[in-house]
Amino acid sequence: MEPKNVKEAMTDPAWIESMQEELLQFKRMDVWVLVPIPNNISPLTLKWIFKNKHDEEQTVIRNKSRLVVRGYRQEEGLDFEESFAPVARMEAIRIFLAYAAHKSFTVFQMDVKTAFLHGSLKEDVYVCQPEGFIDADHP
Repeated sequence: MEPKNVKEAMTDPAWIESMQEELLQFKRMDVWVLVPIPNNISPLTLKWIFKNKHDEEQTVIRNKSRLVVRGYRQEEGLDFEESFAPVARMEAIRIFLAYAAHKSFTVFQMDVKTAFLHGSLKEDVYVCQPEGFIDADHP
């Protein structure tokens, strides 16, 4: 069962492990550094998203916790200059697959678990620490 909030997730060791795994990816990629919040900055808040991953028989095979920023609270020009999400248009995918089929190419699918962690930002972004994992030395 998917928890609705952090309080529910923290009652299940499997979900705690999933959350720790997500935070470990952030640490491995040096995504953030704990710093005091400057006076003129309003930090963005983070939210945990919990999803069960299922196999073909709809049996839960693993718990997936994602830590996301509530970016919808940002204002263009104030908090950021531009927003961009590279997504292929469906027409481009269809053309690619048709061409691959025509040429008898083998097509492979892959997923990069931490793709968004590989990007770089032009400006500093301040976020609050994730609920359930507050560092007491850096509140």
